[in-house]
Amino acid sequence: MLVLAIDTATPAVTAGIVAVDPQTGGLDTVATRVTVDARAHGELLTPHVLAATEQAGVTLRDLGAIACGVGPGPYTGLRAGMVTAATLAHSLGIPAYPVCSLDAIAAAAGPGEPLLVLTDARRREVYWAAYDADGTRADGPHVGRAADLDPGGCRVLDHEHPTPLGLVRAARESLLAGDEPAPLTPLYLRRPDATEPGARKRVTAP
Repeated sequence: MLVLAIDTATPAVTAGIVAVDPQTGGLDTVATRVTVDARAHGELLTPHVLAATEQAGVTLRDLGAIACGVGPGPYTGLRAGMVTAATLAHSLGIPAYPVCSLDAIAAAAGPGEPLLVLTDARRREVYWAAYDADGTRADGPHVGRAADLDPGGCRVLDHEHPTPLGLVRAARESLLAGDEPAPLTPLYLRRPDATEPGARKRVTAP
């Protein structure tokens, strides 16, 4: 099975194709396109997807599923990846599996030691999650100041971005089981900056 991996939850614009062996669960990255530019998610993602299929020597119709990073991340960038994944899944008639982007980073690192994964949340804050030695998420995702975090002996993966392999590895169990994917629900973690205007002040005549 060929799986398209997409993530725009970090400053990186990530797209790639990973082959999944349905018998063994083995994964093989066959194409990757990554550009680190926090302002180019909407502009570069679709060209990256098409370039990845060309590199792999396949077409979009050859894809069997999509693994899409759903954050946590900023609204504008995250939305670009999720809309693209949802549109492709609908048009191709294939499932799109949501993946916590921090889980994908941890999955790419592999099991063996506890991890603390951080990505840039701007405003001098980070998105973070903690993982057990077997790769299971033990805490998070949260948003807060990096200075307030205690690694507690964990290996820290700081300001990395998800890889296609990590995204698919994080979704592999559901992919192989043929599970119905959960909705593509974004992990924003922050309230919107915009607020509803308050009541107008009464103006009285002098």
